[in-house]
Amino acid sequence: MKEIVLHKKTFLLLATLALFSFACNLLAPSARSNPAAAYGVEREESLYLVGSQPRTLDPALTYGGPDGPLGHIFSGLVNFDTELQIEPDLAAGWDISEEGRVYTFFLRPNARFHDGRPVTAQDVIFSWERALDPALGSDTALTYLGDIVGAAELHAGEAGQLRGVQALDEYTLQVRLDSPKAYFLGKLTYPVAFVVDRDEVTETGWEREPNGTGPFTLAAWEDDEIMVLARNDDYYRDPPPLPHVIHLLDAGLPLARYETGAIDLVGIGGSTLERVQDPNSPLFDQLRTGVAMCTSYVTFNAARPPFDEPLVRRAFAYALDTERLITGVLDGHALPATGILPPGMPGYQVRPALYPFDPERARSLLAEAGYAPGELPPLSYTTAGYGDVNAYVSAVITMWQDTLGVDIEPVVLDPFTYNDQLYAGNAGHFFSYGWCADYPDPQNFLDVLFHSESPQNLGNLDVPEIDALLEAARSEPDVAARLALYAEIEAALIDLAPAVFVSHSLNAALVAPHVKGYELTAIGVPQWHRVAIER
Repeated sequence: MKEIVLHKKTFLLLATLALFSFACNLLAPSARSNPAAAYGVEREESLYLVGSQPRTLDPALTYGGPDGPLGHIFSGLVNFDTELQIEPDLAAGWDISEEGRVYTFFLRPNARFHDGRPVTAQDVIFSWERALDPALGSDTALTYLGDIVGAAELHAGEAGQLRGVQALDEYTLQVRLDSPKAYFLGKLTYPVAFVVDRDEVTETGWEREPNGTGPFTLAAWEDDEIMVLARNDDYYRDPPPLPHVIHLLDAGLPLARYETGAIDLVGIGGSTLERVQDPNSPLFDQLRTGVAMCTSYVTFNAARPPFDEPLVRRAFAYALDTERLITGVLDGHALPATGILPPGMPGYQVRPALYPFDPERARSLLAEAGYAPGELPPLSYTTAGYGDVNAYVSAVITMWQDTLGVDIEPVVLDPFTYNDQLYAGNAGHFFSYGWCADYPDPQNFLDVLFHSESPQNLGNLDVPEIDALLEAARSEPDVAARLALYAEIEAALIDLAPAVFVSHSLNAALVAPHVKGYELTAIGVPQWHRVAIER
């Protein structure tokens, strides 16, 4: 899950949508030429990035994907490579039973924590049971580990251990699922499934000196200043070519720092992207572009009247000119959403406009729902920011007020705690949101976001018919039949209008010529251990 709250997933957009999923970890550099010199870092051989202050380095509690510092300090059984193919990580390999319900993972005997202790099957079991422990309060554990037998009982406090996992020996782990799930391995790439040190995580402040298993160690972390990752020379796979990866956390001007060589890679958009796309630009040859598997939208809170009524939700959908939002506020640097699934996702379809801007139809639907002009109660719009609302949210509110004659009050929350507030149920009648894929399967969007029992169903949609279809699709063994089910589900969800689906993100980044091996991916994946500096 990479909610786009800068996205999951990074990363993590909120509805400004001028930020891209790639920019989850790329925000602002330091003004010094080598601000990590005090930590023994050689500028010429290290990778310098810009980033935001991490909310947490606890894999079980993060809302972000594995492409940031956390995903390089810790690791799990499997991972995605830059081609979005599942590859072995802590597990050297695995067997899947004929019926698809039992997975047997064979851990690498040479896998070690950063302090040198071997990683065993019991460490995986401990990490998963800790993540599912209701006392920890993880909002993502059940989403990504919930297919394992006994996970729901453990998460509900009805069991003391995870029944579906067993250490067959020190380096062999057997996992039993409640039913066959084609996407199960993809779920294990999310940080909540990563391994933590059982002897460390009970200590206060352990995140400051995490004993992970990943390709880098955390050498230094100064709040809102800098994070220094150092190469793990005892990494169980090939050690990273980079001796250090530096994340600069202080405020500044990213593009200016990139142009002066202070950082080596930066995400861009808006007018900057337009300028760099000019073949005459000196930065043209350093530009990388692509489509992210992300969808941005404005969610209707179906638990709060009047949005418990589909007619009202459809009315607001027709009253929002999404084309104008994309061409105006976003400067055209996004793709119009013609559905919920983003481009590149299996099952993605290009459709006509979901709800073309139609003020008359919008007002007619409101009247059908029993609301004459001016009769809707005052509504609240929850968004993230500091102080005033951004141009995107302001445009959305203005369109709805002008078209429907409704009074909308923005409620601006601290971006650092925005997800926490939404998961706690502190959302207004509608709120800014977005989702980036954690694995390339339509279940990661349609089921995770809209099943009534999903923790990520923040809009509180509750439709038993949709739930039944989603549950049927989970275990459908035939690929074509499964995608057909998801197409039916997506069409039904669009008709229910749980949100206004606005756009799909575009990725754009400048990558310095001396950075070798970096790939701009549609899903954020750990890859700094593959990158080298060749000046």
